[in-house]
Amino acid sequence: MRSSKPRRRIRFLITAGGTREYIDPVRFISNASTGTMGYELARAALLAGHDVMLITAPTNLNAPKGAGVVNVESARDMFEAVKDEFCGCDCLIMTAAVSDYTPLKPARHKMKKSPGVITLKLKPTQDILKWAGTHKRQNQMVVGFALEDRDIRAGAEIKLREKKLDMIVANTPAAIGSERCEVWVKKAGREWRRFAEAPKRHVANRLIRLIEQSMRVD
Repeated sequence: MRSSKPRRRIRFLITAGGTREYIDPVRFISNASTGTMGYELARAALLAGHDVMLITAPTNLNAPKGAGVVNVESARDMFEAVKDEFCGCDCLIMTAAVSDYTPLKPARHKMKKSPGVITLKLKPTQDILKWAGTHKRQNQMVVGFALEDRDIRAGAEIKLREKKLDMIVANTPAAIGSERCEVWVKKAGREWRRFAEAPKRHVANRLIRLIEQSMRVD
């Protein structure tokens, strides 16, 4: 049962969608993320009475009414937007599927098809979560998502520790493109919790309530 005392209004910064890394002016590397979980988290936070700034890579979704929105395309764009907004938030939730690599030298013009083999050289993108975990201030919370196709909790726990996160949400590729998901959640220094498969909207509501509890809202 919720407390009757006034609740703290949290300023959420939420990232969503899959970034695009352009090979030439018309072709890019991306992923199958729909952005649904990030948008559902933004909606759940707003319905709970909090403030939301949504940084979104391209999606086919409509941003929830009441959210501030920053549209980005590449991993670099997203990093710059997170840096700009980070100091003004209480909690960053990184649900975006940010590309780990980007072309070393994107072509200035559309590449013509040729019969030969083409080698594409890639370089690592900025690790946004690691930057946020390193630069967070006292009482500021950073929540990451980890998509793992094997050893789901082991891989996510490494990410939680190495990037100095406060909470990690682990899921599998089965969540991509689906309206439902099962997740495992771990706060730093705590045990794992399983959220059984449910519509992403329900999972998002539970995650926002857990963050509220972690930040002592009620």
